[in-house]
Amino acid sequence: MASITDKTAGQGGQPGGSGRPSAGSVRQRTRGPFRRWLRLVRTSACGPDAHCPGQQAGGTEDTVPADFTPDPAHEPHEIPEQTSGDDVDQAPPAPSTGPSIAPSTTFSPDKGVCAGQPWQNRAPDAFDNPSRSSKQTWKPTHARRKEVLKALGIFQRATAEHLWRMLRPGDSHDRCTRDTLNALKEQGKVRVEMRLESKHQLWVLTERGHKEAKQLLPGNVRVSVLRKLEFDDDGEPVTGEGFDEHAAAVTMTAAVLTGAGFGTPLSWQTEIPYGYTQYADLTMRAPDADVPVMLLEVGRVTEPVDVLVAKVRRYTEWFELLAPKTDKDHERAARSYGGARVHDFRLWSRIYPATSHEGYVPVAFVFTGKTKAQRESRIRRLEEAARRYFAGEPYSGRASGITAVDYHQAVPVVVTELERITADPDGAAGKVWRRLGRDEDEWQTLREALDNPDGDRLYTVQRKEAHRRKEEREAAQREAQRPVCTRCGAKFTDDRWQLIRQSSWHSEGDELCDPCLDEHHEQVRAEKTARLQAQEAAAREAAEAEAKKNRGLFGRRR
Repeated sequence: MASITDKTAGQGGQPGGSGRPSAGSVRQRTRGPFRRWLRLVRTSACGPDAHCPGQQAGGTEDTVPADFTPDPAHEPHEIPEQTSGDDVDQAPPAPSTGPSIAPSTTFSPDKGVCAGQPWQNRAPDAFDNPSRSSKQTWKPTHARRKEVLKALGIFQRATAEHLWRMLRPGDSHDRCTRDTLNALKEQGKVRVEMRLESKHQLWVLTERGHKEAKQLLPGNVRVSVLRKLEFDDDGEPVTGEGFDEHAAAVTMTAAVLTGAGFGTPLSWQTEIPYGYTQYADLTMRAPDADVPVMLLEVGRVTEPVDVLVAKVRRYTEWFELLAPKTDKDHERAARSYGGARVHDFRLWSRIYPATSHEGYVPVAFVFTGKTKAQRESRIRRLEEAARRYFAGEPYSGRASGITAVDYHQAVPVVVTELERITADPDGAAGKVWRRLGRDEDEWQTLREALDNPDGDRLYTVQRKEAHRRKEEREAAQREAQRPVCTRCGAKFTDDRWQLIRQSSWHSEGDELCDPCLDEHHEQVRAEKTARLQAQEAAAREAAEAEAKKNRGLFGRRR
C-alpha cells in the first residue's frame, strides 16, 4: 500500500439536482462594448441536456451556461472576497451538502440550474463563485491560492471537487475552487495531469508550485513528491498514470471529513507504525472534534473479508507491542491488574495521543462503490468475523448484575459509507457511522460511535449498585442471625449483641435483652434482700427463743 502521497485525489460522479428550468435559453457573450448572441442551448439541473446526466459532447467541467455567468465588465466590485483566512488549516465554515460522491457541479436550490466554470473567453480570474441574488463579484484571492497550494502539497493530486469539499465546504459548488486552479495554472504553479473517465480534471503542482507549497507548509508536515511532467519520444506530454479508484476514495474521504469539521488538511497523513509493517490509508487527528486520533481504511468492496479481518488483527498485534526499554515485570503486573494502566508500557502510546476513550486507537472502515446491498453485506460479514478484536471482555471478578464491558484491550472499529456521507445533509458530522459490536444496528455521529456507554461509566454505576445490593444481603443475613430475648421476644440491640460476642464467659442473662436484663438484675437483688431480711428475722426469733428458755431453767426473776 502506498503512502499518502501516492493515494490522493478522487473519482468524479454525476451532478445532482432535480429542478428543470425552461427547455432553452440564449447565451450572450460580452467583449467590451460589443455583444454577440450564441446558439440556443438546453439548460437543466444536469447540464446541457436534462435527459442525459453527466458530461455532454462538447462540454467539459470548465464550462457553464451563460445565463448563470455574470458579465464581469458590468458587475459592481464594492463587496470584497469572502474568505475565512489565509491558512489552510483553518476550520471549514460548514459541512458539504453535495448530493453524490463527486459531483463536479452540484444542484443549486436557488434557481434549479447547475453550476460550473464560466466560458473560457473571459479572464479566468475575473470573478470567483459569484452570487446569483446579489450584485457581487469575486476574484481568486491570495488566501484561496495559498490554501490550494498547501492542500496539493499534502495530497499531491486532487480534483477541484476534492479541494472544494476540503477547503470551502460552505460554497454551494466547486466553481470558486476551479477558478482558483485556473488562476494558479496561468501563474505556472499547477497543471492538469490527466482527465479522469468521469471527465474531471486531476490537478497537480508544477515545480514552481511545489517549491512555494514547501515554503507555505509547516516544517513538521510531510510534503508530497513532485509529479514531474514527462514527454514521449515525439515531445508530447505523457498522461499521468497510477491514479485509481482507491486513491480517489482515499482523498474523497479526507475531503468530506475535513469539510465536516474533523480536523484540517494538516491533520491528515499516512504513517507506517514504528517497528511493524502495518499501513494505514489515512491517519486523522481532530482533537477539537473529540477525536484525538483515528486510523482509516478505505475500501471499494473489492477485498475479501479475510483481508479486512487480517488488518484488524495486525492493528491489535501492533497495539500490544511493548515500547523500547520497558520493564516487563511492571508491564506484567499492570496487565494482570487490567484497565488502562498497561497502555503506558505499549509502543502506540509513544506515537499517538490518548484517545479519550477506553481501548486502543480507533480504526474506521470507509466503504464505497458496488451496490448498497453489497456494502451492507460486507459490513455484516466483517462484524461477524472480527468480533473477537473489538468486542471487549467481561470485567474480571465482576459481581452479579454487572453487564458492562471492559474495552481497554480492544480496538474500537467503526464503519461508514462515502455514499451515505454525501447523501446526509450534515455530511460526515451526521449520523452516518456505526460501531461494530453493538447489539443495535444504529447509525450514530462519530463521537457517539466512538463513545462507550456500556464501558467504564456503566461499570462504575453497576459496581455501586452491586455494592449496595451486597450490603443489603449481608444486612439481611445478619438480621437473621441476631439473637432474640427469651423473656420478651425482642431482638438484641447491636451493642447488646456485640457485648455478648466479646464476653469470654457466659451467664443465664446472655439470653435476655437489655430491659429484661435490668429487670432480671432487679429481681435478683430483691430476692437477695428478701433472703437477708428473712435470715435476720430468723436469727432474731432464735435469739428470743433461747432467751425464754434460759429464764425457765433458773426460775423467776426477782
